[in-house]
Amino acid sequence: MSGAASRAGAGFAGVAGRDFSEAVPHWPEERRPPTGAPNVVVVVLDDVGFAQLGCFGSDLATPTLDRLAGGGLRYANFHTTSLCSPTRACLLTGRNHHRNGMGRIAELATGFPGYNARIPAANGMLSEILLDAGYATFAVGKWHLAPEEEGHVGATRRRWPLGRGFERFYGFLGGETHQFVPALVEDNHPVPPPRSYEQGYHLTEDLVDHAVTLIDDLRAVDPAKPFFLWFCPGACHAPHQPPREWMTRYCGAFDDGWDRWREQALERQITSGLLPAHTELSPRPDWVPSWDSLSRDEQRLYARYMEAFAGYLSHTDDNVGRLVAALERSGDLDNTLLIVLSDNGASSEGGPFGSVNDVRLWNVAPQTVAEAIGRIDEIGGPWCHNNYPWGWTVAGNTPFRRWKREVHEGGVADPLLVHWPAGVATPGQTRSQYVHAIDILPTVLDAAGIDAPMQLGGIPQSSIDGASFAATFSDPGAKSPRTTQYYEMFGCRALYHDGWKAVTYHTIQDTSVAFDDDIWELYDVRADPSECHDLAEHEPQRLRSMVERWWSEAGRNQVLPLDNRAFSEFVLERPPAVPARHRYVYRPGGTPVPEIVAVNVRNRDHRITVACIVPSGGGEGVLVAQGSGLGGWAVYVLGGRPGYVHNYVSIEEQHVAADTPLEGGRHEITYVFSRTGEHSGIGHLLVDGTELARGEIPHFTPVRFSLTGAGLTCGRGDGLPVSRRWTGTFPWTGTIEHVVVDVDGAPFVDPEGEAEAAITTQ
Repeated sequence: MSGAASRAGAGFAGVAGRDFSEAVPHWPEERRPPTGAPNVVVVVLDDVGFAQLGCFGSDLATPTLDRLAGGGLRYANFHTTSLCSPTRACLLTGRNHHRNGMGRIAELATGFPGYNARIPAANGMLSEILLDAGYATFAVGKWHLAPEEEGHVGATRRRWPLGRGFERFYGFLGGETHQFVPALVEDNHPVPPPRSYEQGYHLTEDLVDHAVTLIDDLRAVDPAKPFFLWFCPGACHAPHQPPREWMTRYCGAFDDGWDRWREQALERQITSGLLPAHTELSPRPDWVPSWDSLSRDEQRLYARYMEAFAGYLSHTDDNVGRLVAALERSGDLDNTLLIVLSDNGASSEGGPFGSVNDVRLWNVAPQTVAEAIGRIDEIGGPWCHNNYPWGWTVAGNTPFRRWKREVHEGGVADPLLVHWPAGVATPGQTRSQYVHAIDILPTVLDAAGIDAPMQLGGIPQSSIDGASFAATFSDPGAKSPRTTQYYEMFGCRALYHDGWKAVTYHTIQDTSVAFDDDIWELYDVRADPSECHDLAEHEPQRLRSMVERWWSEAGRNQVLPLDNRAFSEFVLERPPAVPARHRYVYRPGGTPVPEIVAVNVRNRDHRITVACIVPSGGGEGVLVAQGSGLGGWAVYVLGGRPGYVHNYVSIEEQHVAADTPLEGGRHEITYVFSRTGEHSGIGHLLVDGTELARGEIPHFTPVRFSLTGAGLTCGRGDGLPVSRRWTGTFPWTGTIEHVVVDVDGAPFVDPEGEAEAAITTQ
């Protein structure tokens, strides 16, 4: 092409001549959102029931959220899916949860399109849309939107936050984590907590610190660029772990019990105009005892559980206040569309008596009132994975029936606040339009003046199920964005249509009852929002029509097949996250290995061999460990003496330890477990082939060591140590060459290990 300009590349509007004298440059224009587009902050609370915020009828202190309600809008008719991963998928995509492959939480995925925990790229996330439109995008806190088997360093990151449109991430990948010793990820790699709990660390405070820093960093270089902050604290999912001083603020506050609390909450809800005057309090279920029927010790214990939850929520509110103050300081608050909501109703996972360690449910281990009373002063602290009993669950969902994981209103009706000074015409009002989690994405796009794209990254986009309710920001009489919405969770089903609701409860993890034998109820939720008066016998034709419509919606939204099997069966049928093997090699310095991809030593013969160099004097520290103080095992050296410990779900520690200290030099420390029965055996401790100790392990953890992300570590332990005989991570003071774990036989998983019946053990 002598003397001629070369052909321009795609999108290049200049001239690429033979040399610079013949060339005309062109700089592609950076995409910016429409003029005046707001910042967007979505705060997703976890397991907070309809009645647990002050502005929704509670006497729990939530002054920050109450101020946001006073300066914005309360939505009294907002609905979710009844579970966390599914709701979060709805919020970020605008599609129904089964269309996202999130028919239930990510840990319980199955091999069907509606349940595989793999959100399709065709279901573009709000983060991807806003990033493409020129927003900065940040995710801070809980993710819970990737399959559990992809939550490790060897997995694809395509479904981690940075793979779905967020430019920065700081938080945790799973459904829950320890609030004092969390399993943290920054961007695409695990990181340790910046401080220990002994040094005053708390996750919620850390998350707000990072969120504020991300905003400040952006404003330091671009004062005008809009941002999207997806802020999801662990609160108030179990474990309910506030800083101690926040818990003690509520000492004695719940001594009157849950029955009186429910009555007072409904009075406040009606008086404040949140609910209509004709709203009735749903009956307390007969499986929840009256407060007056409890013993004094039970009342004292159950009140303490609630004090922990209340302190946790108020501490979270205070830290959201720090985030709001940062927005004020940067000048962003007036034009920030700030949305606060909960992902489902209050949780019943604490069982009828409350829980000091939720991992026991998975392991069919006892939860006794006597033990909890003996540990009452530990509740809320680092050594408990505590959760309150059912009575407080019912109270938290006042005035509604049932709770999280079910589709009566107690599971799906949740608080929603919208605060946007530049966009809300008459702040301080309440809206009663029917709104669902799928409506958040289209509402944000509407407020920002951005059309939903036909393609994202070259991938054609699926239809959005949600509809904008932005018209309600200025018009209290605006129409609801939808008239029909289906629900399904673990076989529980419902359909909302034009103010009516058909609903059926199907016992979770009980396959003895056929789905066709379920009894459907019918409610006019305009006149009866708390589902107190079943009209099924009076309106049989309406009910039949709605049930038929539910099946139609189920077919359209990938809901089928219905499945309410024991949770462990979902896990058993899944392919392994990595190929199974009989030898595992670990070396010091790596990141914790999540339990799902670590060696499985449960109910099988195994041998742990540590090749190490012992300093003179015998050394100290953890050589290899799995789990935490809530349950796990470790090979360690303490006072120069080697040992092994098995912590059975924080009920008991079984040590097999030598009496004589190690000499300096290279040694092989070996622990051999010989199985003698189901989940029991004999442990042998050897040094350089010579047995130094043996002991019985009468109760070996059958199903799972941790729910909070504590993995397998080499050369140190978890910040909440497996044994109380030492503190902190207790790093090994010598050198480790490698740790080899050999396992025999097939890994055992108890098919009843997660049976819901376990929580009824008193």
